Amino acid sequence: MKLTLGAVADRFDLPLHGDPSIEICGIANILEAQQDELTFLFNPAYKKHLTTTKAAAVVLCRDASSQCDKPCLISERPRLIWADIAELFDATPKPDGRQHPSSIIGNNVVLGDDVSIGAHAVIESNAVIGDHSTIGPGSVVGANVRIGQNSRLFANVTLYHDVMIGNNVIIHSGAIIGADGFGFEFDDVRGQHIKIPQVYGVVIADEVEIGAGTTIDRGALNHTEIGIGVKLDNQVQVGHGTRIGAHTVISGCTAIAGSMTIGRYCLIGGAVGIIDNITITDNVEITAMSLVSKSIKTKGRYSSGTGLMPGKEWKRNIVGFKQLANLLRRVRRLESGNGNS
Repeated sequence: MKLTLGAVADRFDLPLHGDPSIEICGIANILEAQQDELTFLFNPAYKKHLTTTKAAAVVLCRDASSQCDKPCLISERPRLIWADIAELFDATPKPDGRQHPSSIIGNNVVLGDDVSIGAHAVIESNAVIGDHSTIGPGSVVGANVRIGQNSRLFANVTLYHDVMIGNNVIIHSGAIIGADGFGFEFDDVRGQHIKIPQVYGVVIADEVEIGAGTTIDRGALNHTEIGIGVKLDNQVQVGHGTRIGAHTVISGCTAIAGSMTIGRYCLIGGAVGIIDNITITDNVEITAMSLVSKSIKTKGRYSSGTGLMPGKEWKRNIVGFKQLANLLRRVRRLESGNGNS
């Protein structure tokens, strides 16, 4: 695709400094952009590269434009406008509205208009798929599943029975929605763990995106619920009966135990662990590699764990950490006047 810089400016109502006839054939980062590509300045630390980038033009905020001798588009939210411009150059294959002859369609399946079904996909009985939705190659849509309009399952997605998917949902390859939650109870008489049937399903609201390899378990006593606009990264685990509020974003490799609630507009970093049966309120940010072991009732930014340091220093500090309880007892004795001088 080729677009003129002027066309991009007009399309997104951006002030333009420079020649509007310059042709743009793609987008790239500021270090690697070529002479026919558009780049973006998100981080002030990269201002020094404005004089050396080969890019045809730069999208940046007004304050930084005075330091740029190249054609530029002005936006106070360069990262946000990046999302809009990048869509123009997105090469993801578009659905064709056809059903591949190798796909298998069960009894009483209802397909909306222009539904695309890829090779070797399986749609089990009584499923309903809304208009303009796409089922990728090798995907399995279980019995009684409901999928809304304009939703897309990429290759090899599995939806177990009784899963509910809203409109404009994207589910990437390898995701598994509706597998059994991890529920067992030990029976002393039989000497074994007894499986607790997970009789509820998973309900995913509109505008949700679910990353590759992510798993969302079905519930035992209530549905697992993913709210409107939630974004889950790759390889996120959501336990049974958990509820995630609207527009919360969760980064990769985070593990969320069952029967807990996450509020709206939360930001959860990568590889976070969250235990079961707790609540996280709205507008909470949890930094990467944290362990959430109790409820969070006040909005804000939370962290746990130890910061990065050289290995030898970390070992010395761990020795001190093991002695912390004894040191605290000694401090208390000293404060109470019972310590030895």
